[in-house]
Amino acid sequence: MKKASIFAPFKGWKYLFKKPVTVPMDDIFKHPRESQDNYRGFHVNDWDKCIGCGTCEDVCPTGAISMVERKELPDVDGSKPERPAVDYGRCCFCALCVDICASGSLSMTKEYLYNSPNPEDFIYMPTDQDITGREHKAGYEKTESSDLLDLVRKPMEHVDANERKQSFIEIVRGFSKEQAKAEAARCVECGICEKTCPAHMNIPEYIRAIWEDDLEAGLNWLYQTNPLPSVCGRICTHMCETACALSNRGEAIAIRWLKRYIVDNMPDDEYEKVVMAQVSAKGEGKVAIVGAGSAGLSAAYYLGTLGYEVDVFERMPLVGGPMRYGAPKYRLPDDVTTHDIAFIEKLGVKIHTNTEVGRDVKFADLRKKYDAVFIATGYPHTRGLTIPGIGHENVKMAMEFLAASTDYETGRGEMPGIEDDVVVVGSGNVAFDVARTLVRFQIEKYGKSSVKMLALENEQQIPADKEEVEEGGEEGIVLHLGYGPKHIVTDKKGKLTGIEAAKCIRLFDENNRFAPQLDEEAIICVNGKQVYLAIGQTSDLAFLPEDLKDQVKIERGKIVVNKDNQVRGVPGLFAGGDIIRGMDIINGVADGHAAAVGIDHYLRTKMK
Repeated sequence: MKKASIFAPFKGWKYLFKKPVTVPMDDIFKHPRESQDNYRGFHVNDWDKCIGCGTCEDVCPTGAISMVERKELPDVDGSKPERPAVDYGRCCFCALCVDICASGSLSMTKEYLYNSPNPEDFIYMPTDQDITGREHKAGYEKTESSDLLDLVRKPMEHVDANERKQSFIEIVRGFSKEQAKAEAARCVECGICEKTCPAHMNIPEYIRAIWEDDLEAGLNWLYQTNPLPSVCGRICTHMCETACALSNRGEAIAIRWLKRYIVDNMPDDEYEKVVMAQVSAKGEGKVAIVGAGSAGLSAAYYLGTLGYEVDVFERMPLVGGPMRYGAPKYRLPDDVTTHDIAFIEKLGVKIHTNTEVGRDVKFADLRKKYDAVFIATGYPHTRGLTIPGIGHENVKMAMEFLAASTDYETGRGEMPGIEDDVVVVGSGNVAFDVARTLVRFQIEKYGKSSVKMLALENEQQIPADKEEVEEGGEEGIVLHLGYGPKHIVTDKKGKLTGIEAAKCIRLFDENNRFAPQLDEEAIICVNGKQVYLAIGQTSDLAFLPEDLKDQVKIERGKIVVNKDNQVRGVPGLFAGGDIIRGMDIINGVADGHAAAVGIDHYLRTKMK
């Protein structure tokens, strides 16, 4: 190799006194050099797609992205009213923000030239225009190979349909440690799920605890916001998953199953330690709770942690309400419900079963004896129909049937009288609970099953969870959708032979109110020897004294309450759960917490 001259460094001196050549920016903008197709230039953001999750801010290695609240954006479930702003003084144009964008709203243009004397102008909130404000050409977009998110959830093992319909064995197997950690690793910790959850559970925190293999911390996060974690780990309606950021481009995180993984893998002594650690005060006063469903038990738990003396009155022999007498054991085993309730009782909560308020205990006496009363009686009865023949002895009610099924499964009663060919009216989760329970009873009694379902809703309108529809189909349930019941059909001897229905041509009116319209010319008959009604539930407020009924405002069967769950116009009386908003276990948990906060505030104010 030829050695360089020692004078080489001085060769550049000839340019020292030459006039520099400067190309005006205007000329550059008029005649820019064409960039490569996938060039990483300035950002654009489709605000219609963007959900404000903040994953771009979290991944940015230079701290160039900040999430900024925008007042004009709606604050709705599944998104945050925020959008990313980019500081191009920091941005290194690595495109990691595009590669991790949960909604796919971010991309980059080919534009890379911008000039301004004001440094603040280089902080820009991208819209469908980039920072230049000029017409741009599309640049970098994520590809399947560059996508940083795992959009496919880890499969959950289920018992095969042919095996599971032979008994009430629990269907879902549960995650192993490896599966749970792999699923937890998919979470971007954006918190949109937490915002959507009625109980506002600490979802990102307990998912991170799984990833870090710290299940004690995970259980602690659960009990801060939900005293029924084992139950909700199985039958929660998981609204959090419908809002999961990943569901915009792929499959949502299996949040419910991750919750179940924590509770299924913690010993009882850890449960007791975590539950007792929630006790934070010593309240003065006694509280009566009417009803031991999710709302009643949730309120009892939180009031127990605040040190109040709590008595729960439950008319049924077993505690749990719909958790015990509604959810089939293949979805929610009896010992799981018992397990959660046991730790609520460890707080000193006293539960009085076989005690019906209004019959065994007067409601007026509760008002005199206790400093506050919380009504959480739920929707215990099935809504009926007013069609010819509905009073036939072989027309059965969903909630009463499910309660009788629980008694049979727990050895407290006989198997309900069922026929070998039945029709279930309805398409919600309760309707599928009834239908799938009937399948199991029929196989046990007759060795085969014949269950059909009739519903006003079409495939897109079915209110039941997708998994209920899929699993019900696997178990042999036949759906007749888009038809409304007209009358019960009987033969000359009075035996029920089916139900006649007319095609539903409209489910909601122009104001989006439930107002079915039937085509009387399009009639079908679904054969069956029994008909089960599962079209909704109703409340039972017969226990309220007449003088109190005049004070309590009731709209469409629901008690009207203030924001603190206090019954409007009646001091010391609170209500929550199904009785104020309709059926849902996690909403019941949230209402129980809200009521406990309201009762605590009321009693502390009263005791001053």
